Amino acid sequence: MTPAILLLQKQNVAHQVLSYEHDPKAPAYGLEAADVLGLPYNQVFKTLLAKLDSGKLVVALVPVDKQLDLKHLAKAAGAKKAEMAPPAEAEKATGYVVGGISPLGQKKRLALFIDASASALALIHVSAGRRGLEVALSPTALCQLTQGSFADIAR
Repeated sequence: MTPAILLLQKQNVAHQVLSYEHDPKAPAYGLEAADVLGLPYNQVFKTLLAKLDSGKLVVALVPVDKQLDLKHLAKAAGAKKAEMAPPAEAEKATGYVVGGISPLGQKKRLALFIDASASALALIHVSAGRRGLEVALSPTALCQLTQGSFADIAR
């Protein structure tokens, strides 16, 4: 049981946990999850951490087949510039390992931005806190639980 799943249970949020055998040789965790689980790429979101010019870390969720637009993320976060956070810093702030970072149940509450494309979906899939473990929930529930916001941050 991961902190993400425990949080969903504690808050009585409707969700579904999906698991698969993670291949350590897979080049991209999110694409692997979508392919193995047979899910459309636009419904599986990867969790990325970026560092703003202020030094603050923020969380960004974008579809696995898209790239994070750092300029748009910086603008959404009220900053001038953003860059990808070093993996060790992302792991320390979230309590999860890269490839299994969930937007839910993180060690520190960080500002979270979900690509606006998620708002049109009934369900999205995000990491449940471990490689090979995904959770499906409504984008609205995810946004409320994380106090996140929707923004155009993918390209």
